[in-house]
Amino acid sequence: MQLVFLNTMEKQTEEGRVARLQVSICERQGTWQVICEEGDNDTQSGIWFEGTSWEEMLCAFRHGVAIKMGEGYVPVIDGMLDDRSTRGAGGGLSFLHCYGELNSHPELSEALRDWRRAKAVEQKKAAYLVATNRMLWMISAFVPHQETELRQIPGWGEAKNSDYSEEVLEITRRFEQTTSFPLDWVNESLDPKTYTQWLYKQKENKFKGEMERQQEKRRILGGVKEGHSLADLQAALEMPKRDLLERIEQLEREGYDLEALIERELAEVPETEQQKIWAALDEIGDRYLKPVLSQVYNEEELKSKQVDLLYDRLRLMRLRYRRAVHKPQAM
Repeated sequence: MQLVFLNTMEKQTEEGRVARLQVSICERQGTWQVICEEGDNDTQSGIWFEGTSWEEMLCAFRHGVAIKMGEGYVPVIDGMLDDRSTRGAGGGLSFLHCYGELNSHPELSEALRDWRRAKAVEQKKAAYLVATNRMLWMISAFVPHQETELRQIPGWGEAKNSDYSEEVLEITRRFEQTTSFPLDWVNESLDPKTYTQWLYKQKENKFKGEMERQQEKRRILGGVKEGHSLADLQAALEMPKRDLLERIEQLEREGYDLEALIERELAEVPETEQQKIWAALDEIGDRYLKPVLSQVYNEEELKSKQVDLLYDRLRLMRLRYRRAVHKPQAM
């Protein structure tokens, strides 16, 4: 096993001693290992990752380091997360995010979530497009009573203010405002240690998400190679079909050849239907699928077939179309 990287991390314990651990990256014949060894206690040593994917290895390494830095460990050689662990690392915006998450008002937060849920159903859009969790936490923590105060919440722009301000303020005015506006006091109100731990928790979550996406990618590509269908992949990954197709589109953009899966899924689609879809993509463009759907299928076909199934066909055909249209020309 060849040692590729080694760093020591230290933290001061409450007993006044220094706790140490070592994080290393090793490689043998194309297999990577990320190993964490904590002091002399072998029971706390472990392998964070073992496999052949460089991307997965790097995500696992960063995820583990973020956890340890959140616990108070400081690397002897800095830069393992490509940033600095200073108090101002996240900027003023992150102070507001941190305060909002740590000080959200439970009852007000729940009332805002109920409003968001109802509004999302009314407008037929995803809840996060109405307002993100982070935005609701900040609103519930700072409790704006006036429109000028609500506008100080990061992310609350002109569109949201026009669409939702009256409804949101009607909710927040039921609760006492215990802090003041403007929010320039937030920075100094946060305990530096608490803020630093929160920052590393965000990094931990970020790298965990990246690690999960790399694992998803490996499972999708492996399933395609083994001849699995979309239904098989959906069951294995426990993922909604729309989300799975979006991941497949992303893999296609990254340059992976998924024609075998597309061929299997379109095998039962008549050639004439495929030609009509292709012609519609040529004429209308491939950015939006609704006008393509309307041009390819008549009202009777839309009533007799599941529209979701037709959209799946269009997305698969669009993958094939984009690869053909954007394929580099031979010199």
